[in-house]
Amino acid sequence: MSARPTLHAASAPAPRLGFVGLGWIGRKRLDAIAARGEARVVGLCDADVERLEASRAQYSHATVHDGFESLIEQDLDGIVIATPNAHHAEQAIACLSRGIPVFCQKPLAIDARDTARIIDAARAADRLLAVDYSYRHVRGMAELRERILASDLGSILAIDLEFHNAYAPDKQWCFDRAHSGGGCLLDLGVHLIDLALWLQGVPGMRVTAQRLFAQGRLATRADVEDLAFVELAEESGGIVRIACSWNAQIGADAKIGMHLHGTRGGAVWRNLNGSFLDFELWLCRGNQHELLGKSLDDWGPGALSAWIDRLRVDSSFGEGTEGILAGARLIDEAYGA
Repeated sequence: MSARPTLHAASAPAPRLGFVGLGWIGRKRLDAIAARGEARVVGLCDADVERLEASRAQYSHATVHDGFESLIEQDLDGIVIATPNAHHAEQAIACLSRGIPVFCQKPLAIDARDTARIIDAARAADRLLAVDYSYRHVRGMAELRERILASDLGSILAIDLEFHNAYAPDKQWCFDRAHSGGGCLLDLGVHLIDLALWLQGVPGMRVTAQRLFAQGRLATRADVEDLAFVELAEESGGIVRIACSWNAQIGADAKIGMHLHGTRGGAVWRNLNGSFLDFELWLCRGNQHELLGKSLDDWGPGALSAWIDRLRVDSSFGEGTEGILAGARLIDEAYGA
């Protein structure tokens, strides 16, 4: 695949995409993009025959594959990966080495070493790479980032982020560390760490404290944690506190939010009525507050849509991967790797 000429996204042809991994999140992203007409779905791949057949029934024009290798032999403009975490590195590097741009479910890899390998492969191939950090696309979050980077909120002194889920994943591979790479920290906390980095332009951070629990006891390195607390120190002197869990005792389906404290302003982000999908984001100054954005189940495919928009006009390697690697390194630190 050769680099594309510069075009406007609206006038560029819809890219031909392959999708590997057709579980819940894989189908969610596939169906959203297809419904919006943002891309042409030309290839589908999953090892689960039932999922593959269900997808074939809806996307009869696409070729179907029970093996990843045959999928990437197609003429593709890009590929969307939503397989178990441990497969991400091998599959992403295989695509990039063939010149196929990659959009991958988080985490990009199960550790920082493989994350760096994927980024290096994308850079060497000069191909576009992105990760599904979807919460960047909640309404108002981009404006909050602009205000922070413009110092409108002053110096950021502290950020508290939480993501508690009253349920746990329903896939067995999520509880096998060899396949998942970790538990709730790598599943939910990775989003929180990404927000703390992305909102501030990827400042230097290090882990200063952590407590991970598995089934009511302190977790060992071999465990898949279901409750995690991580404290990060910023080079500026600021602090970031992360809390996340599965099977949480919270009186609701989910509790997701952020309190950001700056010297001239702050921000509050919270989910509504225990929803996984509905959010409000407020800018705060003293006892005054301003609504930056309200999202009602319309933001989830935002990261994939942004990748497709870029892919339509330029498939080359772009900036932004430094935050992905920084987040992976912090996760490794929290796990004591």
